[in-house]
Parts: sequence; C-alpha cells; structure tokens
Amino acid sequence: MNLARWKPALRIAAMVITIAAAGVAAWLYLRPQGPGPGFVNGNGRIEAIEIDVAAKTAGRLREVLVDEGDFVSAGQPLAHMDTDTLKAQRSEAEAQLAQAQTAIQTAETQVSQRRSEYASAQATAAAHAAGREAARKLYERTKILADKGSVSRQALDDARADVDAKQATVAAAQAQIAAAKAAIDTSLSQVTSASSAVDAAKATIVRIDADIADSTLTSPRDGRVQYRVAQPGEVVGAGGKVLNLVDLGDVYMSFFLPETVAGKIAIGTEAHIVLDAAPQYVIPAKVSFVAAVAQFTPKTVETASERQKLMFRVKAQIDRALLLKHLKQVKTGVPGVAWIKVDPAVEWPASLTVKVPE
Repeated sequence: MNLARWKPALRIAAMVITIAAAGVAAWLYLRPQGPGPGFVNGNGRIEAIEIDVAAKTAGRLREVLVDEGDFVSAGQPLAHMDTDTLKAQRSEAEAQLAQAQTAIQTAETQVSQRRSEYASAQATAAAHAAGREAARKLYERTKILADKGSVSRQALDDARADVDAKQATVAAAQAQIAAAKAAIDTSLSQVTSASSAVDAAKATIVRIDADIADSTLTSPRDGRVQYRVAQPGEVVGAGGKVLNLVDLGDVYMSFFLPETVAGKIAIGTEAHIVLDAAPQYVIPAKVSFVAAVAQFTPKTVETASERQKLMFRVKAQIDRALLLKHLKQVKTGVPGVAWIKVDPAVEWPASLTVKVPE
C-alpha cells in the first residue's frame, strides 16, 4: 500500500476534524447559557379551554352550520336538531289547553246552576217551614177546643198528623239545601281542577317551546370549532356531543417545575413565553395555577434526593386582551418554553423582554 499517495487526503481530513472540534468547542463556550439564576423555565405546550356543544335532549341532528376551523362568536347558531316531534307535542298540548279552558267554562256554568238550585232549595225550605208553623198553631188551637169538647178527637189527630207531615217536608227541604250546597262545592272543585289542567297545559307548552329553542345549538362563547363530533342525520342522545370548541380567549401554557422551585412561585407571578414556532416573539403571561400534588413521583418520599424529583404542574395564563387582538394567529398544541422570574430584584434580559406582533 502506497501511504505517500494518501498523505494529502489524510492531512485534509485531520484539518477538517480539528476545525469541526474547535467549532463545537467554541459553540459550547459561546452559546447562550440562559438569563441567569434569577429565572427558571419549563418546557410545555399551548393549551386552551375546550367546550363541548351538546344536544339537551335526544333527537336527530338536522344540520351543522359550521366547519372545523371556523371562528364563532357567543350566541351564534352552530347546529339544528330535528323538531318535528316537539312540534307535534306542542300541538297536542295546545289541544289539551283548549279542552281544559272549555272544561273551566262548563264547570263555571254548573256552579251558577247549582247556586240557583241552592237558592231555590232555601226558598222551598222557608215555605215549608212557614207551613209547618201554621200547622203547629192550628194543632194548638184544636187541642184547646178538643179539651173543651168543642171538636172531636179525630180533628185533633188530623191536626197532629198535619204538623208531622209539615215537619217531614221541612226536613226534606233542608236535605235538598245540603245536597245543593254539596253540588256547588263539587262544581267549584271541577273549576279548580280544570284551572289546574289549564296551568299544566300552559307549562307543557312553555317547556316544549324551551326544548324547541334549545334544539338550535349556539356557541356559549367566542372560539374556534375544533371538531365536528356528529354529522347531519345522526341520532344523538341527551347530552350527546355535536361540536368541540376551543376558547381562544382563555389560553395558557402548561409546564412542570421541580419542587424546590414550584414552592417559591406565587399565583400572579410574571412569566414570559417563547414559542418554538415564533422564537422572535416573547409573549407576556402570569402564573394562574400551581398544582398542589406532585406529578410522576413516588407516593412516599423518604430522602432529600427523592424530593428533588418532585415535579409540579404550573399554568402560565396569557393575557386575554392580547389573545383577542391576535385571535386568528392563536394555535393550541404549539410547544415552547415558559420563563419565570423568581428573583424580583433582577431585570428581564433583552432576549426575554416582551415582543409581540403589531
């Protein structure tokens, strides 16, 4: 083998390796080492509050008015459920309402009739009472005359029998008064029952109207459609999901910090977020949540070294006004780094000062 022939190539290779090694060493020496000990950071992803738009009652999905990725505003109609069954139920309830209203009129007429019968029974009873009183007085006069022998004992017996007959007539008239009064009470209860039926029918109509109104699924807040869970023509159950929305005005980054750091962070602490997809921007945020329970750590911690492994979930909430200003640029799932200043005495370095799109 002729080594002299390969010496120039070997020299070039050695020079390339030497230059590469020097470059790596220089990069390792000169690369940014972070803003300093007054700051901590955690890797995470952008997340947002998700909202499921669901059917209140079971039924067939008639149409969906939006597509995945569409921006929607609060109160905007998103889908319609079929309402044929509800409309039929409403017609039935309206018929029941009309029937109950007619029953009220009938019952009120019966009340008037029973009151007339009651008044008539009272007048009849008064007349019979007057006839009884006259028969009693006739009997007393006849008894005096019979004691003197002026009239026969038969006349006295007839007078006594007439008093007894008039007394029975009065009792019958009083029974008719009681019956007429009971009939009035019955008619009044029928009026009450019919009125209750009217109220029930009206309440049913109100409920059905509410169900018909709820058959139009609307957006509870501003956001973006993430998924269409159901398609037109499908039957969904009560509470069945139709759409999934994300509230782009409630966006945050979730990340994890060790126990020694998480314990120093208070709610409201300033945070800055740098996204992998847009490293030229630094997004302002505030800590809105620090978990009370450690994640992916042993249940029982016995040593100091184990305590260093404790990791707590932290959320950095992005300002809502900033999100709404750049709503169309907001994306969930984007990875990035959240920086938190744990030493209030230090200032944010120039590389982490807030920089947002105009």
